[in-house]
Amino acid sequence: MEQIVSEALINSVIAKEAFVKESRKGLVELACLMVLTLRQGGKILIFGNGGSAADAQHMAAEFVNRFLINRKPLAAIALTTDTSIITSVGNDFSFDEIFSKQVQALGREEDLALGISTSGGSVNVIKGVEVAKEIGMRTAVLTGGLEGDGGELGRIADITLNVPTVKTQHIQEVHIWIEHLLCELVEREIFGEE
Repeated sequence: MEQIVSEALINSVIAKEAFVKESRKGLVELACLMVLTLRQGGKILIFGNGGSAADAQHMAAEFVNRFLINRKPLAAIALTTDTSIITSVGNDFSFDEIFSKQVQALGREEDLALGISTSGGSVNVIKGVEVAKEIGMRTAVLTGGLEGDGGELGRIADITLNVPTVKTQHIQEVHIWIEHLLCELVEREIFGEE
């Protein structure tokens, strides 16, 4: 068990280092886009499946409540939380439409859509980003995989932050680290340091 713990730590660190080497500029670019979106009165719509759904909720909570600074709320919505909407769309249409219909209802041109998919191939996340682009929203995605392009999702988004590994647990570990970094960068840029 101790060997497993040591290897897991090493692989998690390797995944973070590989991400930073490839995507440091993209991370800062996304933080700046989030700041611009919020300063212009827009909101951030965040969505994904499974662990990525939990990440969407976690990140939205950090923006609306606080991350490191006690400050006014920032406009962010996780599209993963309303079970009535999700189950009615899934039942009446398709699970593939659960995010795209919410983006159609809530998204505006001044908003930012942030899709999260460890594979870059989640059909409902892809459809959500496609609809956001049709509306004129800016789009960003967090993905994973060794190809480096983030799959189909990465090819259609304005900004792709891809974690270059195939191990889902390490992709998810890096995603939450990225999400926390984005929250910190946005808070510091908008509110300064307290």
